[in-house]
Amino acid sequence: MGGGHEPPPIAHIPLCRRDRTPQETLMSEILQVLMNLSVLVFVITSMLAMGLNLTVKQIVEPLRNTRLVILALVANFVLIPILAYLILAVIKLDQGLATGLILMATAAGAPFLPKLAQAAKGNMAFSVGLMVLLMIVTIVYMPLVLPLLLQGVEVNPLEIARSLIIMMLIPLAIGLFVKARYESIAESLQPHMSQTSTVAIAILMVTGLVLNWQAIVGVLGTGTIIAIAVFLLGALAIGYFLGGKDAGIRSVLGLGTAQRNLAAALVVAAQNFADDPNVITMILVAGLVGLVLLMVVGGELGKRATA
Repeated sequence: MGGGHEPPPIAHIPLCRRDRTPQETLMSEILQVLMNLSVLVFVITSMLAMGLNLTVKQIVEPLRNTRLVILALVANFVLIPILAYLILAVIKLDQGLATGLILMATAAGAPFLPKLAQAAKGNMAFSVGLMVLLMIVTIVYMPLVLPLLLQGVEVNPLEIARSLIIMMLIPLAIGLFVKARYESIAESLQPHMSQTSTVAIAILMVTGLVLNWQAIVGVLGTGTIIAIAVFLLGALAIGYFLGGKDAGIRSVLGLGTAQRNLAAALVVAAQNFADDPNVITMILVAGLVGLVLLMVVGGELGKRATA
């Protein structure tokens, strides 16, 4: 983070250190490369898949409801960070774990939201518009707010913004351009991008858990899982009850508020907190728990919508 030095690689994830045999070291290095690559592939292909499947009009149309947009922004960028701080005031966590939770609280606009909305039988157009809105605001919000929330921590706003723009906004823009100009090509590419992103997030979770297994086991008795569960369920409730009377909108806003932007949080953590593996551990565990929990919730909401 010092001036003049190149930042760490975007997807560098620190390992949980212990004495290893040469074979274990080699295997860890292979898994590390695979994990770094899966971060990049997941983020880029997720954004490409969204762009290849949408038009700019589809993204913008649901956001014409000014009241709903304001409530979504307040929920994600005011109430969720407050929720995280309230949880940390009650559940005392290691500094790295607490930092990871704050990063999750400030990163919104998860690429996985449309899949959750599909499971919940929610408003798909709103899910995509909300995802893009939250993602764009996150790019501006995180560099400005993180130095205020994490006292004494140096954060390079330009590097954070540049990374998120390169990894998320540019692939989305490319996908939208191809969709607009070469629709047949977009239709043939989109399923492959979507499948690739699904495989990449699975590889990311598996390799991340293997590489950081000892650290994850180490947090089981620290209240971390309880803090994550309370955070996710609290965020879900905040978004859900701010979503109004339309069940399709309400479920999407609830899921979109609870499903934090794992990609953005990982980018920031890798660039600014590479010396503390607990930061990555918190994001990985929260991401895994959130993915499973919210898919279950989404499925239940979908059954209720059908009924």
